Amino acid sequence: ATADVIAELAGKYCVRLVSRRGERGLSSAVIRGFDESDRDVLVCMDADLSHPPEKLLDVITPVARNETDFCIGSRYVAGGRTSDDWGFLRRLNSKVATWLARPLMAARDPMAGFFCIRRETFESARRNGMRAIGYKIGLEICVRSGCRRIREIPIHFVDRHAGTSKLTARQQLLYLKQLIHLFLATRPAFLLALFAVVAVCCGWAIGRFAGLFVE
Repeated sequence: ATADVIAELAGKYCVRLVSRRGERGLSSAVIRGFDESDRDVLVCMDADLSHPPEKLLDVITPVARNETDFCIGSRYVAGGRTSDDWGFLRRLNSKVATWLARPLMAARDPMAGFFCIRRETFESARRNGMRAIGYKIGLEICVRSGCRRIREIPIHFVDRHAGTSKLTARQQLLYLKQLIHLFLATRPAFLLALFAVVAVCCGWAIGRFAGLFVE
């Protein structure tokens, strides 16, 4: 098991395993990890090699040098890309989810799970109502903390080599719930306008559909 491997590595490297009991969810796991750390610079990345370890220093350095507040390992900037194995539906799902989040965060890849922040950014997000909803904790921290200095480092995101993805229909519903909370907290007028547009479009479509049968 992964926990056994990490426990073995802890004897050789500066690694500590935090094993949770009765807690679930990626976002809450990241928050727990950041809370357990005593460092000023915090990093989140997948340990299944989806995120390239060779890019770690590139993502950390701008934050460590105080050149930015939030640094992302980005799939959607020049030089970045996703796995060649992604099918049409996977790419469409990612694009739509990214498009929905962009009004909240000035980044090409607001959905990124590979990111680096300073502790003060994390604590600022906590003070401003950070929630452990779903799996996009980077978006949550960035929006709740009000980050303006954001930098993106291009990476090649690849599918995991072993195990199964935790991206399920439930996780995607939780993502929509997270977006609603973030819009209500930071851009309520935008959310209301979006709902109004959707309502008008639905009303128009229903009217057209009903008109076909009336005629």
